[in-house]
Parts: sequence; C-alpha cells; structure tokens
Amino acid sequence: MTTANWILHIDFDQFIAAVEVARHPELRGRPVVVGGSGDPTERAVVATATYEAREYGVHSGMPLRTAAKRCPEAIFLPSDPPAYEEVSAHAMAALRELPVIVEVVGWDEAFLGAATDTPENLAEQARQTVAAATGLSSSVGIGDNKLRAKLATGFAKPAGVFRLTRDNWWEVMAELPTESLWGIGGKTAKKLAALGLSTVYQLSEAEQTMLDERFGRTMGPWYRLLALGIGDTEVVATPYLARSRGREVTFQENLTDRAELDRQVSVLAHRVADDVRTEGRPAVRVEVKVRFAPFITQTRSHTLPTPTDDSAVLELAALAELDRFEHGRPVRLLGVRAELAHGDED
Repeated sequence: MTTANWILHIDFDQFIAAVEVARHPELRGRPVVVGGSGDPTERAVVATATYEAREYGVHSGMPLRTAAKRCPEAIFLPSDPPAYEEVSAHAMAALRELPVIVEVVGWDEAFLGAATDTPENLAEQARQTVAAATGLSSSVGIGDNKLRAKLATGFAKPAGVFRLTRDNWWEVMAELPTESLWGIGGKTAKKLAALGLSTVYQLSEAEQTMLDERFGRTMGPWYRLLALGIGDTEVVATPYLARSRGREVTFQENLTDRAELDRQVSVLAHRVADDVRTEGRPAVRVEVKVRFAPFITQTRSHTLPTPTDDSAVLELAALAELDRFEHGRPVRLLGVRAELAHGDED
C-alpha cells in the first residue's frame, strides 16, 4: 500500500470555556459563559460558552446581559487571555512530538501534515495527545487539502473525527448552503442567493462571468474554487504569528463628549503600541472601532506611510481615524487595532 500525504485539522472543543472548566472542575456539566470581567450586569460580550449554555441560545459576540436573560442559571467568568495562551502553547508543543508538521493558526486550532496510510488512527492519536497534555477535548478533520480538512472538523465536533476528500465532497457538501464553506460569511451568502446560488453545488456550477461581474476577478473565481473543494495542500511548520494586536474598552455609561473620546482612543493607542513592541513587529495599518448605542458597530482604518511601533505615531493615526466617524451619537465601545508586518518584512 502506498503511503499517502494527508492534512489534518485539529480544533480544541469550546477551548476557552474548556480551559476555565479545567480550572474550576466543579463547573463541569454546567452552563458557563466567559466574557468581559465576568459580570453580566456590565457591558461586555460573550467570548465563548459551554455547550450547556449554547443550548439556551448563548453564543459568542452576544451581550452578557442577553446571555443572562437567555440562561439565568449560567455561571459567568472573566476572560483570561494569558491563561489561554499558556494552555494553547502546551497543547501545540505536545502535538509537535508526533510524526507530523504542525502549522498553528490560532489558540485553538492547527493544521497537521503527515504521510500515513491510516489518517484516522493518527487523528485519534492527536486527540489523545492533546487530552493527555492538557485535559482538553478536541475534534479532527481529515482532508486532502486544508479547505476540506477544516470543513471536516465541523462534522467531527464534538470530540470526533471526520474525513472529507474529493471522493465524498459532493455527497457531503452539495446541498449545504454556501455559508457552510470556509471563507463565505452571511453577507456574501445573501449576495450569492440573490444570484440564485444558494447551495454549494449551485455555486460550483455558476457561470464564472456572472461571479466576476458581481464579486470581481479575484473573489469571483475564488468563491467557485471553494465550492469545488479546491484548497491549499501545503502545511508549513512556522511559529504562529498574530496578525494584529488590539485593545478595546466597553463603557458602562455611554460617552458623548468628544474630548473624552479622544482621550480614550489615545490611551488605547498607547497600550496597542506597547503590545506591538512586545510582539517585535511594527504596525503597518491602524483601525479604530466605534460601537454606537444601542449596538451599531463601525470601523475606519488606513495603511501607515511607514511601518512603526512608535506610540506617538500610532496615537495620531488612531485619532485621525476617529475624526472620520459621524459624531454626536452616544458611544458604548471604542477599540484600536494595529495590523502587524509579516515576520519577513523589514
């Protein structure tokens, strides 16, 4: 039998919530919601929730107050990013002990490249390795490229293994909505539906000229490739590099004073600059996020003339973006984010 090259995608189940439950074993099996300072009476959003809380309709991005209404029995915990980074690093280090190439793509997921004739066995070994090292449950998708492996993980959840390749692509994916494809969100799915393209199969059969006219000559062909299940086949063993660093603050009372908004953005920009210097890569783009009451979010951004980690430059750039918003409406959240240069850039 010829040994084949496979790509596995491993995803740690309900990662942040699972880390918190591991720290608080008495909460196992109970609805747990993580976000903000852990106080559902304050303004903040859900970072993640256990499956028990999700059964009540609680999901990421939902205001904590809404989560508390939907699931009054939920236990609310504050978000603790350093703890999650530590557990993630430990899990990835354990995976690197296996005969695989590990490409980390986030705290809770990685692609594994391997030459094997028993990918399901390797997937189970990866799951057991993570469990032994961290106590975390995980799901693994097996594919002949990254796209299919990533999608397969969704079918594997929770705590399972699923294979999705060219051989069963249409059987599994043909009648699913286009939004089920990795890379197509709700807004794009609605635009596709307006063209009469609601399923993966319909998108795969779409006339390329129609897609190009609606989405451009870059995105049009790409969407059709997604529908055909075509994706990258290279797994690269490079350290995970954050794409950006950002800070944001949710105000318990809406802000309307422009001077105070400027002050808050300046503080956030300086904190982001500290994060950028710690990361060791300069910022190439600055973005400001404003969430107006009751819950309307807008962003403005621009590319910097020269990559930098200078606090004063990032502050001025953030304040310039703040100027571009329509002011006068009450503000409940401000955020500043810096997109970072790639590791090979000067």
